[in-house]
Order: sequence, then structure tokens, then C-alpha cells
Amino acid sequence: GSFMLVNTSGRFAGQKAHLLLPHLKENDTHCIDFHYYVSSKSGSSPGTLNIYVKVNDGPIGNPVWNTSLTATWNRAELAISTFWPNFYQVVFEVVTSGHPGYVAIDEVKVLGHPCTKTPHFLRLQSVEVNAGQFATFQCTANGGTDSGDRLWLQGIYVRDAPLKDIKVFNFRRFVALFSVVNATKRDAGNYRCMIRTEGGVGVSNYAELIVKEPPVPIAPPQLSSVGATYLWIQLNANSINGDGPIIQREVEYRTSSGSWYDIQPVDSTSYKIGHLDPDTEYEISVLLTRPGEGGTGSPGPALKTRTKCADPMRGPRKLEVVEIKSRQITICWEPFGYNVTRCHRYNLTVHYRYQAGGQEQVREEVSWDTESSHPQHTITNLSPYTNVSIKLVLMNPEGRKESQELVVQTDEDVPSAVPLESIQGSTFEEKIFLQWREPAQTYGVITLYEV
Repeated sequence: GSFMLVNTSGRFAGQKAHLLLPHLKENDTHCIDFHYYVSSKSGSSPGTLNIYVKVNDGPIGNPVWNTSLTATWNRAELAISTFWPNFYQVVFEVVTSGHPGYVAIDEVKVLGHPCTKTPHFLRLQSVEVNAGQFATFQCTANGGTDSGDRLWLQGIYVRDAPLKDIKVFNFRRFVALFSVVNATKRDAGNYRCMIRTEGGVGVSNYAELIVKEPPVPIAPPQLSSVGATYLWIQLNANSINGDGPIIQREVEYRTSSGSWYDIQPVDSTSYKIGHLDPDTEYEISVLLTRPGEGGTGSPGPALKTRTKCADPMRGPRKLEVVEIKSRQITICWEPFGYNVTRCHRYNLTVHYRYQAGGQEQVREEVSWDTESSHPQHTITNLSPYTNVSIKLVLMNPEGRKESQELVVQTDEDVPSAVPLESIQGSTFEEKIFLQWREPAQTYGVITLYEV
């Protein structure tokens, strides 16, 4: 057995003495047993006795056990479950307080059987979680525990985690559960199970907490082709921030204005988003998922793109006459909206034709009264008493649709004068016989000539 005696008289606070045990490789359960003594005449602690368990010549970490005052010699056990092929080294450390006294370690023995007062942990498994989730370590131990024991999860370079729950199966077996809440990359690292009992301390092997960041695409999706009601996109999600492997891809798309959105699972690198509205701007992004709870990353950068216009659904309906005059006609029609135009950019033209001077005249003019709830349009500069054929044409960049044709006759109007040079008189004894040509414009049916 090793022996260490530190006389703290004449020492200033903070000086350290170390006793190092040889490296040990544990293939089966064993126990390290030792006696210790920390005492002074004044009753003030002469210093602190710390015990460290260093694994594979790694960092020394935090103490697994300490004490600063005992009146008599005591015995304690170290139940260390660091399994082969890993090796470990026990370090006893005395840190002086500045008060005189003695700190002693004696009869340090490595026993070939389990500890009697302290439980032994079984092998602790590593845990992988996604960032933001709870990481739960299950520390299973052989041996009993009571309410006076302290259990904790000791981190190396990371914060310790408190006990969350304990399940006791019988006097020989219990499981302690520890949670690292809202795990971030800063919490990733090595942890081990610790139990401090009245008789000593139990220490498990180190297991790793691996924290993965859910994947997020670096670039927005790319547009392959555009239709009125569909968009073909390339997911473009090979470059990511965060961690793979990627087990699911989804496309999230929303209208740029308004609150409508949808998510679709995708199983290839390109995807056709269908059933869209024509001439509407959409924002499209890709969501990626890695294994495990909370494995879906936030949406990647968005592609902003607009669908094409679609051919209008139909032409304007219910073309009717509001008023007929001799030289103008006012027409109206049923109001229509985007569901008919299928485009936010469109125009409405009034096409009309009539006979004048033996020739057919064909005209068109744009109607600006399309947003109104009672849309109408007046055609002017017509000839009186003339048949006019009228139709409306709705046009957008993708196509045109016509209304039914309406045939209207303008009212009659005052005829023009009889041409003066056409009046000829033949004189007789008792009468003058007159004859003349019709007026150039009759503007209706002439019912009477007066002389």
C-alpha cells in the first residue's frame, strides 16, 4: 500500500502535494480502498484532500472526491468503472490552507473484488442529439443507493448535469438518468456518471455527447421552367450548413403577399410545384432533415419567382346596350376579376364595325373602365340609322377571349339638306313642276319634303 503524509505547518495556502498511483487497466470489477486522515489541533482545516481519476493520460478534470476535515482515520472506496482497453490513473492531491496540521493517506489497496459500500457503474454509452434537444444519459449501476447519496453527471471541459430521475430495480441494481437540456455545440464533449456515498465514490467511463446541427441549404433553389400554374425547381441543396446525413427533403413555398403556404416532401433533386395561381409571386425554400428528434433545419434561402399569366378563362359576358343615340352607343357588361383574366396585366378593347359609303369600317378602342362594379363604354362619332356590330376582346400576354357579338342600330337623325344644284323646275301655264335629288345623308327614312 502507498503512503503519503503532509505536514502543513509553515506552509502558506494553496501549496500542493501529489501522490500518483500507477496506471491501471481494468478488465473486471475491482475496488481501490484507502485510509485517510485530515486533522489539526486548532480545529481549522489544514487543507483539502482531492482525488482525481485521469483517463488515458487525458485532462485531469474535476475532483471525484474531496474532504477537508476528519477527526480520526477513515476508510473510503473508489469504484472505478473505466473498462479495458482504456487505462486510468488515480491522483491524490493535498492543497494546503495555511493552518498547521496533518493530511495523510495510507493503505491504498487495489482489491480484486467489487466495493462493498459504493455501487459500480456499467459501461456508459455515448449519446447523439440534434442541437436544441434534451440529451439523456442512462447511468446503470450494480449496487444499492439511498437518499443520502449524491449523483451527478461530470463533464470534462463542459458543465455538469444534475440528476433528472432515478429508477431502483432492487438492492443490487438502479438506473440514474441525467439530462443536458437544450444541448448546443458548446455542451458537446465527454461526461461520466458519478455517485458519492458515505463510503466512497463510484466513477463510470467517459462517454461522448455528440451534438449535431440540423442541416440548412446554403443556396436557394434554382428555377428550371415556369408555367402559369406550375414551377419546376432544382433543389440545389448539396451544400449545407450543419450536419448530415440528410434523410428527408421538403419544399416550402408561400405567396410573397398574404399568408398562404404549403410544404411538400420531395424524393429527387428536382421538383414540380403544381396547382399554383397564375401571375403570382412565390417564395420557395428547401427544408432538410437529419436523423433524430429535432433534426429538421430551418428553411434555406428563398427563391423568389413569378408564375406566368394563363390564357383568360373566357370573354366578357352579358354585353348589353345602356343607351342608343343617333351618333353614339353606350354598352355595359358583367364585371370580371382576376379569376377570369388569370393575369394582373390585361386590357379590354371594344371592336365594332358598320357600313359607311358602301364600305365596311372596322374600328377598335381600349376601354379603361374595367375595375368598376358597373363597367360601361361609349362609342362616339357613329353614323345615325346604321347597324353597328360590337364585341369585347379581353387580352393578356398569354391569349385573348371574345364576348358574343351585339348588333345595334343607331337612332335616326335630321337629314342633311337637299342639294341646291339638284333642284330643277319645269314651268307650265298654271303650275311649276319641281324635282330634286335625295339629300346626301338621309339619316333615316324621309317621311316628308316641304316646298
